[in-house]
Amino acid sequence: MAGVAVSAVWNSTKAGSLSAAENLDLDTTVVERCLSGDDAAWEELVRLHSRRVYGICYRFTGKDSEAQDLTQDVFLRVFRALGSFRSTEGSFATWLARLTRNLLIDHYRRTRNERVTDSIEEQLSGVEARHSMGSRTDSALAGREASELLQAALAKLSPELRETIILRDLQEMEYREIAEVLAIPEGTVKSRLNRGRAELARLLRKYREAV
Repeated sequence: MAGVAVSAVWNSTKAGSLSAAENLDLDTTVVERCLSGDDAAWEELVRLHSRRVYGICYRFTGKDSEAQDLTQDVFLRVFRALGSFRSTEGSFATWLARLTRNLLIDHYRRTRNERVTDSIEEQLSGVEARHSMGSRTDSALAGREASELLQAALAKLSPELRETIILRDLQEMEYREIAEVLAIPEGTVKSRLNRGRAELARLLRKYREAV
């Protein structure tokens, strides 16, 4: 049922902008309804959080199909583990991010020996080919290229630095929340973030110079 619900709401419209307090109240209410057996509440929970989960998975893996599969896996795990969530111990969003991160680490370890990734040089050659086919002033093309370069640079970071950059700079989580997700002190979060940003900037500068 969980997998069907994820697919059914995958492309649904994103929920309206809510304050942090409203989000907390909404999450708590929806989780309680899920635990009471309300199927509609489960679909709402997926709708509210699938985009963020997918974003984390995509930025970590760099592959759309893999990110979609992992998002499905995350919500299957949520479905099984939802009873362990305690609102008194933190927000649902932080609990979900921790669960997503754990699944991604499991996936990374499981596929490490069989994974074959394109080198940054190969990815850049594809960008250069697109450059040669048209003007670099096209804003849509420039946007795609910037996203591709960012993804390529993220892939070069260590998993520890990559996940910190994703959670802070792309998912905009607070230091405290990231510390909870990664189970590390806030000082370590800030240290990893500084190192990750410096390395990311170095890689992006190198790639842009190459292009």
